[in-house]
Amino acid sequence: MKPVLKQYPFYIKSTVVLLGLMLFCIALFTLKEILAPIAFSMIIAILLNPLVNKLQNKGMGKILSISLSLALAFLIVAGILYFISSQVMNFGDNLPALKVKFNEHLAQLQQWIAGNFNVSVPKQQEALNDALNNSKALLGTAVGGLLGTIGLIVLIPIYVFLLLFYKTLIINFFHEVFAEENAAKVSEVLGETKSAIQSYMVGLLLEALVVAVMNSVALLLLGVEYAILLGVIGALLNMLPYIGGIIAIALPVIIAAVTKDGFTTPLLIVAAYTVIQFIDNNFLVPFLVSSRVKINAFFSVVVVLLGGALWGVAGMFLSIPFVAILKIIFDRLPEMKPWGKLLGDEVPTRHKGEIWMRRQKRRQEKESLSEKIVESSERK
Repeated sequence: MKPVLKQYPFYIKSTVVLLGLMLFCIALFTLKEILAPIAFSMIIAILLNPLVNKLQNKGMGKILSISLSLALAFLIVAGILYFISSQVMNFGDNLPALKVKFNEHLAQLQQWIAGNFNVSVPKQQEALNDALNNSKALLGTAVGGLLGTIGLIVLIPIYVFLLLFYKTLIINFFHEVFAEENAAKVSEVLGETKSAIQSYMVGLLLEALVVAVMNSVALLLLGVEYAILLGVIGALLNMLPYIGGIIAIALPVIIAAVTKDGFTTPLLIVAAYTVIQFIDNNFLVPFLVSSRVKINAFFSVVVVLLGGALWGVAGMFLSIPFVAILKIIFDRLPEMKPWGKLLGDEVPTRHKGEIWMRRQKRRQEKESLSEKIVESSERK
């Protein structure tokens, strides 16, 4: 006699699922210093994998192919950092003059606040000093984050090299973990995951390049100093969802307010960046970034906020690619397909409850019609 499987109530199932998610999130938060570099390394390894395969197909050894690919990636990153650092050095040379102008504008602002809001200049200065003292802790955190970033620069190339070197071993592991009848499904999931991450990251880099050009051209036309530096920084910040866009607008506005008279240029900068953000959100992101990552807007916002809460800035960058991987997996598992549909961007025109109600209504109408026909036949 076959054992009867006990069907647990929904509240027990949901409690177990929530408990599992909580433990998973605690583990992610606790191990973020270890897992975040590995996550970035996985994405970089997937991006470099086509180049490594192409070099191997031309007869190069595996170690040489991986080393050349990493060297090329390092040269590109180093070139970008050199360009930004040279612009920053130019900005630093003019920093004393900017500081004098900033203090003049600050004194005028304090006088205006004192005259219109009856807050004396000493009280304003006291509040400003308190804010500066509180920011020292944030500065220490930023320095710690910088040291952590230096550590990542050392760790990530090692992780990327090892992931590419042991690529075949890792892929075979996924195939062997699941039964042979699921081999085709595993290959499909791995292939689509690789394609989705490559498409997303390449699109993100292209978007940043186009936004950097548009920002720099707009600031050059408006005569803002350090236009190229601010344009590039704005494009990099734009890759950080929500918060980055606000900081990207604030930086050139502050520079223009300090270096130019009046409010015309800052207002024009806000208008120009608003137009650029409109083009970015409605044209660049849908065609360059979101062409393969089909996550709806609601869950995009939620997972970015959750990623930021768990892993900070790194989590905000990594949240969308990894949720896209989850959606690919969910779409291939019959019991998880509803979750895949919930994450996706395809919106049905009718919900199933409405369809069920209409079917029930039609069935009742047919039954009432058949009853009327029977009653009329009995009368005859």
